[in-house]
Amino acid sequence: MSLPPSLTQHMVRRPHRIALLQHVAEQGSITRAAKSAGLSYKAAWDAIDELNNLAQKPLVVRSVGGRGGGGAKLSEEGERVLRLYQRLQALQTQLLESPEETSDLALLSRLMLRTSARNQLHGQVQSITPLGRNDMIGLQLAGGLVIHAQITHDSTLRLELDAGADVFALIKAGWLELVGPGQAATTGHNCLEGKISDILDAEDGPSEVKLDLPSGQTLCALAEPAHLKSLKLKVGSDVNVQFAPSNVLIGTPL
Repeated sequence: MSLPPSLTQHMVRRPHRIALLQHVAEQGSITRAAKSAGLSYKAAWDAIDELNNLAQKPLVVRSVGGRGGGGAKLSEEGERVLRLYQRLQALQTQLLESPEETSDLALLSRLMLRTSARNQLHGQVQSITPLGRNDMIGLQLAGGLVIHAQITHDSTLRLELDAGADVFALIKAGWLELVGPGQAATTGHNCLEGKISDILDAEDGPSEVKLDLPSGQTLCALAEPAHLKSLKLKVGSDVNVQFAPSNVLIGTPL
């Protein structure tokens, strides 16, 4: 089984995050792994959430424990990715011995996409439905979850999208809206069920809310404290998150 292209590219352009897998394997704890890698606890979990979202299966699994507590270990998929990363490291060392190949690596680095979107989910194109000048793209994510993205038909052609194509969906945290489990979603919006795993309050501005999906993926949303209070949401609460198909950006491997 091959790795998703999005994860393979991530290993090339953001190796320090992949290296975090080694620290988790050695330390058996996110807290200790973060310290060993020179990261904050939050930065470590953000990195792990991103890796889990890009992989076909979670790379890191956690055990029961409070914030900063409990343990963590690599899944079989995580161990496989770590072995591949170690092989890539050895290959990179060989390449860097040649000045010409070093220049080529720098060019590849500039060509790789980096994005500010907090939510990056790997998936495959399931369907393409024409809507005038736009297309509605059905995307199947890990765990059988399906979301829809609305893009222009020109974008469909430019990205060479077709059924079965590997893509990743980009959704900014501010585009996600939390709704209570009993509330009806807005017609035509994507709606996913999840459980709140963490709420990070800000001194001035919206809170950062992390949601665990049944598939093992994680989403990050922004919500005003008053909105959370009105919905009686807290860590451990079941919640739905909705977002418009037009707020889902699609990326493809280079």
